[in-house]
Amino acid sequence: MNVKALLFFCVLLGSMPAMAQKNYNLQSPDKVLQAQITVGDDIQFSLTHDGSEVLAPSSISMTLQDGEVLGAKPKVLKVVKASVDKEILSPFYKKSVVKDEYNEAAISFAGNYSIVFRLYNEGLAYRFVTKKKGDIIVVGEEAEYNFSKDHKTFAAYVNNKAETFEKQYFNSFEQPYVNESITKLNNQRLMILPFLVELDNGKKVCITEADLEEFPGMFLNNSADKPCLKAIHAPYPKIEEQGGHNRLQMLVKERENFIAKTKGTRSFPWRVFTVSADDKELADCDMVYRLASPSKVSDISWIKPGKVAWDWWNDWNLYGVDFRAGINNETYKYYIDFASAHGIEYVILDEGWAVNLQADMLQVIPEINLQELVDYGKAKNVGIILWAGYWAFARDMENVVKHYADMGVKGFKIDFLDRDDQKMVEFVYKAAKVCAENKMLVDFHGVFKPTGLQRTYPNVLNYEGVNGLEQLKWSPESYDMVTYDVTIPYIRMMAGPMDYTQGAMRNASRWNYRPVNSEPMSQGTRCRQLATYVIFESPFNMLCDNPSNYMREKECTEFIVNVPTVWDETVSLDGKVAEYIAMARKYGDDWYVGALTNWEPRELTLDLSFLGEGNYKIELFKDGINADRAACDYKKEVLSVPADRKLNIKMAPGGGYAARIYK
Repeated sequence: MNVKALLFFCVLLGSMPAMAQKNYNLQSPDKVLQAQITVGDDIQFSLTHDGSEVLAPSSISMTLQDGEVLGAKPKVLKVVKASVDKEILSPFYKKSVVKDEYNEAAISFAGNYSIVFRLYNEGLAYRFVTKKKGDIIVVGEEAEYNFSKDHKTFAAYVNNKAETFEKQYFNSFEQPYVNESITKLNNQRLMILPFLVELDNGKKVCITEADLEEFPGMFLNNSADKPCLKAIHAPYPKIEEQGGHNRLQMLVKERENFIAKTKGTRSFPWRVFTVSADDKELADCDMVYRLASPSKVSDISWIKPGKVAWDWWNDWNLYGVDFRAGINNETYKYYIDFASAHGIEYVILDEGWAVNLQADMLQVIPEINLQELVDYGKAKNVGIILWAGYWAFARDMENVVKHYADMGVKGFKIDFLDRDDQKMVEFVYKAAKVCAENKMLVDFHGVFKPTGLQRTYPNVLNYEGVNGLEQLKWSPESYDMVTYDVTIPYIRMMAGPMDYTQGAMRNASRWNYRPVNSEPMSQGTRCRQLATYVIFESPFNMLCDNPSNYMREKECTEFIVNVPTVWDETVSLDGKVAEYIAMARKYGDDWYVGALTNWEPRELTLDLSFLGEGNYKIELFKDGINADRAACDYKKEVLSVPADRKLNIKMAPGGGYAARIYK
């Protein structure tokens, strides 16, 4: 072979892998987002927004126990593209109808699997789909999300500082955010979803997951060497033992060498990347709701969202009464009377009503007569909700749910799950299903972020998985809840509703806050607490303070109890992550407006053009002139909405603004 021929042959060989590589392009309906899927030796995807990079080429795969790697040396069999434009009815959500418009590419590979990519105007989602016989065991789902620059992030670590990931899997999914670049994050700590990356030109991408069923939740872990985020999943529990908080938890003592055992023919969870050009877009995003499985509850007429008078945060601290306040029937009848007088739908009996350390929900302390309380509440149009420790509920679920449903209890607040491995995810689905079958509501606490279960089982009205107001019962003076409040609407709330448990009537300016467990206070102003009922999505929403305090604050209490908990429309008005937010929500004929700022005083001009024609009044609550010193200082006014629909508002440091607009 001559030199020229040899050179040509070498060039040909070198180009063969590139020739074998296949590229598939997908764009959003508005053509702003562009995804490229590359199939060569592996499967990679990248994403751009209006020509600027969101994700650099990132490889994805799934490894099965038999050694098969879905995504290694892939062979494309076919590609099916589709465009969808429809509407989803969403009865217990931030809007009554969700627009579901996307372009999709389903790429099928040899080996009976496919990957489905969907591109919405708001972002990208992908999921693995398998068509294997029998059951399969998944060793891992691999993903490395790459960036060309070391972007800054808003990241929440697990709140378990143990030295190994194995121990960090046990956590309550409640943490404030750090604002660090990808490589500067602590790669010895797992990070929880949703996770926000700050891109160039003010753009953002928020990473989370949806339709998490029969599979563990996803954590992220960063590289210290390059801007890369790696997916991590808790392995399947092998040995568990009862323990933890009041022996109400199951602690994993040993795990398997795989993450899931599941059906061979199934769709796996969606991996979700929401992209924004303006921060306010993140505060009104429907990606997770859209991607969740449709409702499995045919009759939803019995599901009643609403407000809840809550006992635990205020430590049952009533005053001006002629009985000893505590966990007893007299106290709860007082809560029921308060709820009834103010149109509050529910009263919760939080931890303490069942005999301690027994993990048995059928053992009730002698100071409580549950049937009497249920009957008393029913006569006053107030439903009873029961707190339930995870293992006490899980170990005898069907019997417990039926027993209390027959008694007339309306639902459960299930707490201290503190894991998101496959077994715990399966528990969440089973609890939702069993409660739905018995017409019982569910509020999950000590739980991972929402992934759309509230669409699949609409009786699941709320989730914690948020660093809520309870933290101020014990957190030091240096703690900054105010900045967290203006960060979560763009990150955690993108995943779904959150039981933040607001409503404090003791309010503290920045330098006056201190932790007081039995008479806790909030950080920031009174108007801030009112505004959170508009800003924070929460179909099942607590009034955290005690009835004695609320009855001394008639105007504020009246506003809180009248704010709806589900909405017909939502409009994100203005905002910047970790600085401020302003939103408007409509229910019936009325609009509500809420705004929050960080510790900086702030003036905003809000565009109310969404009101349309007509004359409107606005009943508003604004920070008082001395609210920076005495955080309880506020002023209520009733004014006409300006004809130019420009509303000027002013907020104190740590302040807020809340209003109702009506014709």
